[in-house]
Amino acid sequence: MVMGFDQDKTTHHFILYTDGGAIDVSVKDAADTTNRDAIRSHLPHITMMFGVGDFSAPMLVHEINVPGTEDMARLKGNIRYKYVETPRGGRVDIVTTDTAALKAVHAFLTYQINDHHTGDPLTVRKR
Repeated sequence: MVMGFDQDKTTHHFILYTDGGAIDVSVKDAADTTNRDAIRSHLPHITMMFGVGDFSAPMLVHEINVPGTEDMARLKGNIRYKYVETPRGGRVDIVTTDTAALKAVHAFLTYQINDHHTGDPLTVRKR
């Protein structure tokens, strides 16, 4: 309920990049405009929250302080978040040139990959 869309009808992907990463959420069925629109409503909000160092949403979803979020909040001025609409939902691009922030972003995304069982690679690649 924190995210506002049906987890069973959507797919999450978390990608590790050399300059940060990405959170990509899409509907499984292209005709599912209800969940697609909910994704498109949720991700811009998350982008804004993360940008000001507010990581309460991941804590509510996972019921723990998600690894990396404390440092991401502390280093918020060194991390850029950008929402991008995709055909089936949306994506949050996370970019940093700060070494400590990058380590935190990767810890956060790696936790998400493991906790959501997305099967996304745990290797870092170029964007």
